[in-house]
Amino acid sequence: MTFHNGADLPYSGLKLLSKTGDGGQGEVHAVGGPGDLLYKSYREPHKVDGSSLAALVAYRQALAAADRDRLDAETAWPLCRVLDAGTVTGFLMRRAPATTNWRTPRGDTKLIELSYLLREPKAAWQAVPQPEPDARLGIAVALAGLFGRLHAAGLVVGDLSQANVLWTLTPEPAVFLLDCDGIRLVGRPAVLDQADTPDWHDPLAPAGTATVDSDRYKASLMIGRVLMRDPYAHPGRPMAPLPGVLDDRREAAVRSLWARAAGPYGSRPDLGQWQTALAGRETIKLIAAAPAPRPAVDRSMFDTARQRGTIQLNGRGGPGQPA
Repeated sequence: MTFHNGADLPYSGLKLLSKTGDGGQGEVHAVGGPGDLLYKSYREPHKVDGSSLAALVAYRQALAAADRDRLDAETAWPLCRVLDAGTVTGFLMRRAPATTNWRTPRGDTKLIELSYLLREPKAAWQAVPQPEPDARLGIAVALAGLFGRLHAAGLVVGDLSQANVLWTLTPEPAVFLLDCDGIRLVGRPAVLDQADTPDWHDPLAPAGTATVDSDRYKASLMIGRVLMRDPYAHPGRPMAPLPGVLDDRREAAVRSLWARAAGPYGSRPDLGQWQTALAGRETIKLIAAAPAPRPAVDRSMFDTARQRGTIQLNGRGGPGQPA
């Protein structure tokens, strides 16, 4: 089995192992063979837009090696489609990094979802590492960076929620995006009908749609909730970041963007603005400098030099030339 060139694979060629996930659109199984891969199978294959899924596979294949490696490090991107008798039944993707897992007291392995950042720590998940304020800021920066790169590539993320973003502190604050078949290229339809998670939707977006602007709202929602550790905060309510997460410069810029995210549809701050604010480099308005004053000139110096023929005036004069 090979997936490196993005070519379609037959379902009959897969060796399915244990089920690792179960959601509204399908199931996820481990796959035997090289690569530590997962297979997502669709519950309703007849509703899948196979050409849009192929476009996502082709997008990854067209990237330069370094960009492809970064995409793989940050997302569970579709590697290739899986077909059965010509029908798209699902796709292969990489497993999330081991650093985004935690082990329960019973020995079960679970994913470190964003939800663990949005609530007070509980005894039941005390094994999940809790970030210091600077690391929490680092996760917010990683979120803005990932979504910003996807938007710059002409992609719409669509469904964003506390369940489809993972995070880690090892070796540094980072995030990992799941459900990447929900992403679409601008101008193309989604692979499946647009999904929205309750409490994570854009209240001003047209029903059943996902756009760059609705992405911007959801990204603002996610960044704000991480900074505040509040699963129900949303633009339009006061921004109250955890103590020590933001310095005064960053807090002023973040509060401004949080307020703007509550604005009319089509006006939300973009991810570049969030990156600038979180880095403490808010835009400074440049004012044109006034021209320097001209020094006073002693005209007698010019008269004397002219008489001696040592300067040119209006392009004429000089030694041996009439002025």
